[in-house]
Amino acid sequence: MIHVALAGASGRMGRQVLEQLLSATDFRLVGALESSRNPELGTDAGALIGRPTGVRLTDDVRRAIEKAHVVVDFSSPDATASVLRAAAEKGIACVVGTTGLTDEAKEALDEASTKVAVVAAPNMSVGVQTLGEILREAMRLLGPDFDVEILETHHRAKIDAPSGTALRLLEIATQAQGEASSSVRNGRKGNARRERGEIGVHAIRGGDVVGDHTVILAGDGERIEITHRATSRAVFASGALRAAQWAVGQPPGKYTMAQVLGLR
Repeated sequence: MIHVALAGASGRMGRQVLEQLLSATDFRLVGALESSRNPELGTDAGALIGRPTGVRLTDDVRRAIEKAHVVVDFSSPDATASVLRAAAEKGIACVVGTTGLTDEAKEALDEASTKVAVVAAPNMSVGVQTLGEILREAMRLLGPDFDVEILETHHRAKIDAPSGTALRLLEIATQAQGEASSSVRNGRKGNARRERGEIGVHAIRGGDVVGDHTVILAGDGERIEITHRATSRAVFASGALRAAQWAVGQPPGKYTMAQVLGLR
């Protein structure tokens, strides 16, 4: 039985994780963390999804994680740093799915990974990890003469742009291009003639779109489009719990979902 503390328990992703965690036989919720400004503070975390557990939402990070084997963080960019530091201090593994991390949070992530296992990924779905692997292989086969454009679409309330997943795809594409990669262009306006090796990244916001990502590889006379569409946040929650199960018992280090899935 793996004891899980959940940071950001009342948010969109937090509730999805709660749904799956409370339905599983190999996980137990032992802590639920939220902001001191959250109106749900003090209520039963399980009651958020109609399944009371006796675990109440608290804004005390040390209290929330004291019985945990692993912390799953879907809080906010400015809260993740304190979660990571508290977990590292207690020797508790971390799974970080929060995107748009601040410089402080990134620094805390690096520091925590010297003491505990930290799985950090902007997108926890198995499908997106597969998309990254397909992109890497496609670029290897196509070579440098194909132009790369990355397009992402999310719901109107998403704060960060480009999405963390788009930035991860950009990282993969840049690595694949190697010395041929010259620049990154976020959107286009005015004189937008394409440079050789340039990678374009474009963000769209609207409606209730969970998350769509498309990579266009365009050559002369042909193009390839690789697309992943998430129609439910449940896929991210499932991946996060898979990462949580994997992280417990791992040595200190910063890990990716590709490693969790055994892809590389």
